Amino acid sequence: MNDQIYPPLVDLTRGELVESVHYGSVVISDPLGNILFHYGDPHRVVYLRSTAKPLQVLALLEHGGTEKYGFVLEEIAIMCGSHSGTDRHVKILQKMLVKIGVQESNLLCGTRPPLDKKTDLQLRCEGKHPSPIRHECSGKHSGMLALSKMLHEPLDNYLNPNHAAQQLILRTCAEMLGTSVAKLILGTDGCSAPVFAVQMQNAAQAYALLCDPQDLPDKRASACRQVTQAMIKHPFMVAGPHHFDTALIETASGKLIAKVGAEGYFGIGILPDSICDGSPALGITIKISDGDIKGRAHPVAAMAILKHLGLLTPEEIEKLSQFDTRPIKNWRQLNIGEIRAADAFIQTLECSSIL
Repeated sequence: MNDQIYPPLVDLTRGELVESVHYGSVVISDPLGNILFHYGDPHRVVYLRSTAKPLQVLALLEHGGTEKYGFVLEEIAIMCGSHSGTDRHVKILQKMLVKIGVQESNLLCGTRPPLDKKTDLQLRCEGKHPSPIRHECSGKHSGMLALSKMLHEPLDNYLNPNHAAQQLILRTCAEMLGTSVAKLILGTDGCSAPVFAVQMQNAAQAYALLCDPQDLPDKRASACRQVTQAMIKHPFMVAGPHHFDTALIETASGKLIAKVGAEGYFGIGILPDSICDGSPALGITIKISDGDIKGRAHPVAAMAILKHLGLLTPEEIEKLSQFDTRPIKNWRQLNIGEIRAADAFIQTLECSSIL
């Protein structure tokens, strides 16, 4: 397979020429950490960014957070997600804060306009300013506050990497990633929470484990199942309208979970028996090297992989056509090219026996 760190992954054409290229890497792993496919360097160390959220919430869940606070699946899903800041998301978060016994002012994620353009416009028209609860990471931060309260630790510095809650989160994530906390490369995320970088193969394995935790300790396995069940049953809470991860989870109807991260990271976890009877759980990680700021490349790469695996039916592929290979239109809506998976990537997939 192609071992180039970032080989061509997604092409944009104009006429007969490839005009632009998104370079990137892909890794597919099983729960044991066996690399079943890679395109680019599987050992590339990359920050997971928000793709880590379904892992970061595990510490809270396995230590009894669901029972203590009476969290329902919809609330667990939003802790795993990067929500769009709609009124529907805010309603769920407000209920969560009451259950936890904290205020919106305790959220240290910062303030930014909602990701949902319709909601952002509505707030502007009403002369309202967005508050921290509209921030896409406020669900994760609510979970971190809940864990801090469970540990009887201070709330004013819950984002400090040395805080007991963050240390517990890091230990839990490191174990899921098959590494040690000492080997995690720490940074600060856009929401000010600690974020870590690991090899792409480790993150792929962790997503596979989320989907098949049968060999994990009982409490952790239960927490993993809560995560996958919540994301599958409430994909809107994972992101929101017009977002690929929400659309993919919703369309795949119980076969997978998916989570986007900033700077072109994307994770997919496929549940056992989803491809065919007896097929294993799989974890997939995708990294677009240029950061994929417009979010146009990682869905195309993901769709190419899922179609190759035979996971999606023709009807499901059609429902996701806006994220797949598609025409590029100019301002007069004329087809002037297309966005598609790069030929080298498709050829590598076609020459691979993943299962």
